[in-house]
Amino acid sequence: MKKLFSIAILLSLVISGIQCSVYETLTNVSRLKFKVGTVNGFAINGISITGKSKLADFGALDLLKLTSGFAQGSLPASFVLNVDAKNPNDGTGGYKKSDATIQNFKWRLFLDDKETIAGELDQPLTIPGTGEVSTIPLKINIDLMKFFKDKGYESIVNLALALGGAQGSSSKITVYATPTVSSPFGNITYPGELKLVDTEFSK
Repeated sequence: MKKLFSIAILLSLVISGIQCSVYETLTNVSRLKFKVGTVNGFAINGISITGKSKLADFGALDLLKLTSGFAQGSLPASFVLNVDAKNPNDGTGGYKKSDATIQNFKWRLFLDDKETIAGELDQPLTIPGTGEVSTIPLKINIDLMKFFKDKGYESIVNLALALGGAQGSSSKITVYATPTVSSPFGNITYPGELKLVDTEFSK
């Protein structure tokens, strides 16, 4: 009887320990924060718009290439959208220090409030438990004509300039993301999408 009682106590302690570890893991994962960061390397129809702020900044050949693409119904754009990630689990404030490995990061991209393309993370990425900002680079390839042909030629180019030109910003970008984070108990996928904007970290 004593032996059975001892085994029962041991099992209870093990289960209790597992429950505490699971709770701690879930808490640490839930404390990760994300926001829309910067846009890099924006090109439209193969033309870099870095340093450009208006149509007049394009050369004659570039303008010809843009108008030709518009006439043919295709203005492909490519850029890197950096999502800022912060892992506050640095060992202070009663939380255990832990790095976070993002196994997947499913996302939906909205440009100027219009839903466009979706994608996933190319490969796992570790966010150190330092409280500092790390970057999750999302490689974006999108044909702007597919989603904004009703805007007209100048409006599409101006949108591209607003996103990745000389005075470009990510204020017209919204990302809905579903992170999946690895843990000792298996991968943990967020139960719902996070809405990411450039003004503040997700809560």
